[in-house]
Amino acid sequence: MRALDLIIKKRNGGRLNFEEIDYLIEGYACGVIPDFQMSAFLMAAYLRGLDYSETIEMTRAMIKSGDTLDLSVIPGVKVDKHSTGGVGDKTTLVLTPLVAAAGVPVVKMSGRALGHTGGTLDKLQSIPGFRLDLSPEEITAAALRTGAVIAGQTAELAPADKKIYALRDVTGTVDSLPLIACSIMSKKIAGSADRIVLDVKVGSGGFLPSTEEARSLGELMAAIGNEFQRKTVIVLSGMEQPLGYAVGNALEVKEAVHTLRGEGPADLTDLCLVLGGEMLAAAGAAPTPQSSRQRLQDLLQQGAGLDKLREIIIAQGGSPDFIEQPSLLPAAAQKIHVPAGESGFVQAINARETGWVSLLLGAGRLRKEDAVDPAVGVTLKKKVGDAVAAGETLAVLHVNSAENLLEAQRRMSGAFVIGARRPAAPPLIYDVVRG
Repeated sequence: MRALDLIIKKRNGGRLNFEEIDYLIEGYACGVIPDFQMSAFLMAAYLRGLDYSETIEMTRAMIKSGDTLDLSVIPGVKVDKHSTGGVGDKTTLVLTPLVAAAGVPVVKMSGRALGHTGGTLDKLQSIPGFRLDLSPEEITAAALRTGAVIAGQTAELAPADKKIYALRDVTGTVDSLPLIACSIMSKKIAGSADRIVLDVKVGSGGFLPSTEEARSLGELMAAIGNEFQRKTVIVLSGMEQPLGYAVGNALEVKEAVHTLRGEGPADLTDLCLVLGGEMLAAAGAAPTPQSSRQRLQDLLQQGAGLDKLREIIIAQGGSPDFIEQPSLLPAAAQKIHVPAGESGFVQAINARETGWVSLLLGAGRLRKEDAVDPAVGVTLKKKVGDAVAAGETLAVLHVNSAENLLEAQRRMSGAFVIGARRPAAPPLIYDVVRG
């Protein structure tokens, strides 16, 4: 068997069986198949597609490329939550401690920035000393200690996906439904959570602009979950504008802390309550998602989620002092205001463009080997429906380098659409599909 023959087969629209897919995945994971050949295969799969059987087998091969976690020593029904990628989406930083404070163990396997969307691991690396590279034993120990853990993929956990994930980010193969589904579900299944809640983003800021595409991805991931005996809940949520006001790593950590104080943006808080309600209900900790939401709202107001966040940070080697002293988090050297060119109401904010602006400033990766600057990003001062006067600040760019700055300013200004009439707020939740 040769990688070249399989690339050509898929390029020509052929269907690969498990042995062929496993050969490619295992070969790439162990370094026998180079980046350029896996890039060619990913592009062939992107253009020609993977059918349902190929998607299942690719997920299976990614899981098989490494070990799976053993969470049996952790009492209770373990839950995990994952987003398909959005702009300003810091829900994991709020949900993990909040759901754990409600008594449901959360074992969260997170990823890094992908394309224009931010990565949870990059955000958490803003926290002084916080460890993400935990071994399977350390993941279990941290979860036993606090009831929650947020970690990156270990070297042993779906290692093929970890390499392919980074490669997709720089080869134009991110927004493929089968590749997205394989990546997400291989990590979730290898992570061994009993219940999985998936936040599938709809709109310009996600990888799927239409409700139909998002529903198709959600249904595909739920079907994969069923194949591997994992109960999966799909929430279709809006990403027409950034979530909350902060876009960037340390900036989003700060906003998550405000939210856990009960002082967060309404859209971020509401989405966390919806997702958290589904997590509690899926774990059997409450009879309905609606009753779960009220319980989480009470915990939020009591500060229980913030207390749990402190425990999680300490358990993973970090210092929680930034919670009371935000100045301990990385801060950019310069703040540049982006003014409105006219008066009126904000009709729309292109979330994808906002994500790219943050990336251009250094909050994400333009190349596979790029370092991420934890301090830079964007703070919105206006959201859809807000009134604005000509010259008033629409957004603030947090900047450490002049590189790409003019383009970032131009694109951020162009991301706002201003009109004469106040528009209706874009939908936050489109639908919930429970498997």
